[in-house]
Amino acid sequence: MYMLDFTPKLIDTHGHVNFNAFKDDGDEVIQRALDQGVGIIMPGSQIDTSKRAVEYAQKWNHPYIRAAVGLHPIHLEDIEVDDSEVEGQAKFHTRKEEFRRAAYEDLIKSGGDKVVAVGEVGLDYWRLPDDPRKLELYKNRQIDTLNTQLDLALDYKKPVILHCRKAHDDILSIIESHSITKFLNPPGVMHCYTGNKTQLRAFLALGWYIGYNGIIFKLNLDDVIKETPPDRILLETDSPYLTPPNVGAERNEPIFVKHVAEKIAELKQISFEEVARQTTENAKKVFRL
Repeated sequence: MYMLDFTPKLIDTHGHVNFNAFKDDGDEVIQRALDQGVGIIMPGSQIDTSKRAVEYAQKWNHPYIRAAVGLHPIHLEDIEVDDSEVEGQAKFHTRKEEFRRAAYEDLIKSGGDKVVAVGEVGLDYWRLPDDPRKLELYKNRQIDTLNTQLDLALDYKKPVILHCRKAHDDILSIIESHSITKFLNPPGVMHCYTGNKTQLRAFLALGWYIGYNGIIFKLNLDDVIKETPPDRILLETDSPYLTPPNVGAERNEPIFVKHVAEKIAELKQISFEEVARQTTENAKKVFRL
């Protein structure tokens, strides 16, 4: 399935085609994306989806179908993910997992150049326990796991795809002090950015790139996007979630990344073609494509 003459028009740097929402037609979704000139990076969220991302990348053997491996913070707990998060997609119950470095290290080694990042990893403070002691344990478990995965990324010189929900100041504190920010350039991307302009400036100063997806149609991030330099923006879908409006589908998929590019072009008052060109170059740089 390798295409020597493929030149991507856009790159969806965060498309979960490796998730269950695509279990029946994942290859068709990938082919649709390639037919429209869209490359895909598939982040894992725990060991099974990380393995599946690597399997897709190996199966397609395509320079712009790549995988990332990592343990998402919500999978550190047993959690029922509700309708407010999945927006029309199937609800699910997380399967609690402890980070086992050796398992993810094996995926990086076996995947070779098909694994371009460690992710999706980070902090998620969406559901905080009320009890102060449980709250401390809850946050520390996430922080410790994130630091361990940052260590893994640095050891293998892989950029990081950072998930951050209601935890921007804590994640800033972590990456400011972690060696990955000093020794890996670029260190990675702040996925699905929802922070403020002050936090944005701090992430940019530390060398991190900023990922925007369909969340920009749901939250007012216009001023933040306007302040983000075009040469530091990555495009995402977060498919199957965060479907842009008026696409005629409930399930998001990588081909819809063009709608994010169009919105950014409108806000920054530059052409769609310039957004496509610049963000594609940015993705190539961050993930060494």
